[in-house]
Amino acid sequence: MYAEERQQAILALARSKGRVDVVALAEEFSVTTETIRRDLTVLERAGTVRRVHGGAMPVERLGFEPELAARDAVMTEEKQRIAKAALEELPADGSIIVDAGTTMARFVQLLPTDRELTVIVNSPPHASVLATRANLTVIILGGRVRGRTLATVDDWVLRPLADLWVDVAFMATNGCSVERGLTTSDQAEAAVKRAMIASSRRRVLLTDRTKIGHDHLVRFGGLSDIDVLITDTGLDTDLAADLAAAGPEVVRA
Repeated sequence: MYAEERQQAILALARSKGRVDVVALAEEFSVTTETIRRDLTVLERAGTVRRVHGGAMPVERLGFEPELAARDAVMTEEKQRIAKAALEELPADGSIIVDAGTTMARFVQLLPTDRELTVIVNSPPHASVLATRANLTVIILGGRVRGRTLATVDDWVLRPLADLWVDVAFMATNGCSVERGLTTSDQAEAAVKRAMIASSRRRVLLTDRTKIGHDHLVRFGGLSDIDVLITDTGLDTDLAADLAAAGPEVVRA
């Protein structure tokens, strides 16, 4: 087993059990405790676990939300494939909403230059990437900028969204499960995501497999609110079928 595969397995165990123990993990994976400690250090630097005495706990169990840079360093190849697959859902012309997030950052960089689109964003970094593109009309939703995600939130975002009706919303999430639907860690961001869903004819969710099967503090929608869910090929086939049964078409890129 490669180190990255073992680290992802450790993260899955931490999320399912709520805590993992260094000694038990060493026995589980037939490696030394020093190797497990290095794995936990990698996961902690990525913002997915926090070290505690003798082991680690997933950040969602502790109430933490990983920093943007930490999340951007995780599942990079998968996020790139998901972003590329999402291009198939673009309208020939018209308007789209692009949510904040690290997979979305890859998506905006891939937007084609051969079609006219109005692109509405709540992320200053997204706007700066797109603003010089001659084929795009870029609208940024103003408001308070959350330092942890660089997303704009609060009333100055919600008011204009209430008057918009776009062709496709490309959405991100912190958590996605059949039982709880779509969840995130912050109430203000949840309100914006909820308003984006309500302002669009069609909704496409971009999420890697590490978000699926996990729930966070605030629910902003159900799987039935999503038309297409694009994830990576590492997602379990049975879980993909369960998600599809709840509403969306599931694409594994």
